[in-house]
Amino acid sequence: MARISLEHIRHAYLPHPVDDADYALKEVHLDWDDGGAYALLGPSGCGKTTLLNIVSGLLVPSHGRILFDGQDVTGLSTEKRNIAQVFQFPVVYDTMTVFDNLAFPLRNRDVAEAEVKRRVAETIEMLDLGAWANRKARGLTADQQQKISLGRGMVRNDVNAILFDEPLTVIDPHMKWQLRSQLKLLHKQFAHTMVYVTHDQTEALTFADKVVVMYEGEVVQVGTPEELFERPSHTFVGYFIGSPGMNLLPVRLEGTTAHLDGHAVALPDAVAVPQDARVELGIRPEYVTFDPAGLPVTVQKVEDIGREKIARVRLDAHDIAVVLDEGAEVPADPRIRLDPAAINIYANDWRVDWGI
Repeated sequence: MARISLEHIRHAYLPHPVDDADYALKEVHLDWDDGGAYALLGPSGCGKTTLLNIVSGLLVPSHGRILFDGQDVTGLSTEKRNIAQVFQFPVVYDTMTVFDNLAFPLRNRDVAEAEVKRRVAETIEMLDLGAWANRKARGLTADQQQKISLGRGMVRNDVNAILFDEPLTVIDPHMKWQLRSQLKLLHKQFAHTMVYVTHDQTEALTFADKVVVMYEGEVVQVGTPEELFERPSHTFVGYFIGSPGMNLLPVRLEGTTAHLDGHAVALPDAVAVPQDARVELGIRPEYVTFDPAGLPVTVQKVEDIGREKIARVRLDAHDIAVVLDEGAEVPADPRIRLDPAAINIYANDWRVDWGI
């Protein structure tokens, strides 16, 4: 296990990059603590897999350094970094049994056979592969083969880190939940440094202690699930995290008041923003309520999603989502209140701290 430090990492696939637009990774500078569970979260093409492959040694970055426990490993191979990596699609040895697939990385490192059998047996039980232990991998389903790939990464206890690149893509939904729970259990038991790449916010938020949100080649926030929900550092985080995402409304600030067209919204404090900045008010749908003393809106539709309802309302030209309890009713004369304590202010997409 290792503390992983990424120092000013930039990477371009073009031979002669000129500006930021030519870089798949614009600049990444962060630390992952020894034994931490992290997720790289973002849409396709944001640089998640590029960053993971740089950490594993499959790619050498155009700029910057990677340190494991303070040692520069930028030029070292994956093998010398002692990394286990699980890819999006299953990689198995077809002619080997499930048991031998899991035993291979241990036997390749001359682990005593008794210890091999013990660790493989534990991994097989954890992944519920007991019925297939002596079967050749060739005839197994895609999700069973991916469980073998996961198991090969988890069976070793000497790795610096285990890297997962969207490993549950081919797994059925019920099994995804089960395997995420097993990965969390494994992390608590053995404290491996784990980095999990996904575009699925549920996977990221349920797996990781801290989530690294990426957007267009940049890290826009590193935080706990609570921090990402309550205080998104960037409007993309507010939009991407949550279902539905954060409401974002263009405003003009005046002291402790935000002016939204002809309406005034109370703020918890004044905030300083650059003079020519594009300013937006962000608030989660969970913190918007119907209130007779609130702002007048029209209801466009109400979506019943089981335990909750989502009311889609319009304030002048602005669409706003409101989350309601399952049994709540929409008033005949709908008006909404924005909870001042839950409001975030953004200048040119970045969150601004309260106070001047």
